[in-house]
Amino acid sequence: MEMKSYVTGFVDGEGCFSVSFSIREKMKMGLEVRPSFAVGQHKRNKDIILRLQRFFGCGGVRFCKRDQNFKFEVRSTADLVEKIIPHFEKYPLQTSKMSDFLAFKEVCGLIRSNHHLNPEGMKKVIELSEQINKTGNKRYDRNSLLKLIAR
Repeated sequence: MEMKSYVTGFVDGEGCFSVSFSIREKMKMGLEVRPSFAVGQHKRNKDIILRLQRFFGCGGVRFCKRDQNFKFEVRSTADLVEKIIPHFEKYPLQTSKMSDFLAFKEVCGLIRSNHHLNPEGMKKVIELSEQINKTGNKRYDRNSLLKLIAR
């Protein structure tokens, strides 16, 4: 099997596209947006995580003692836009994760073009993040984020 197709299939099952927020008073909107692409595996499968990092040529790998997992993560917007997103455009995801990817891609585009630095753009980022992070733990809910940027 070709590695490129394998990577897409593996990410379909084990990967995660997410967008998180932190309150940062010094930032223009008072909010920092952090898109992230990650894949985790138990320590017995560390090799595949290292292969993913080599395959994409970016990101970092860290170990979590709590769940004994290695995690490959890419947080650089440049790497997300130039390496991660083009891969999944060329080798599309086949599960419901595709809708997460499409919203994630749009968020990264808004950030890359600095649209997240104005209220309308940040509002769009927040709305798109709700589509991606449907079930995960949220530090801030949508309404509190929207109130923050409306001040």
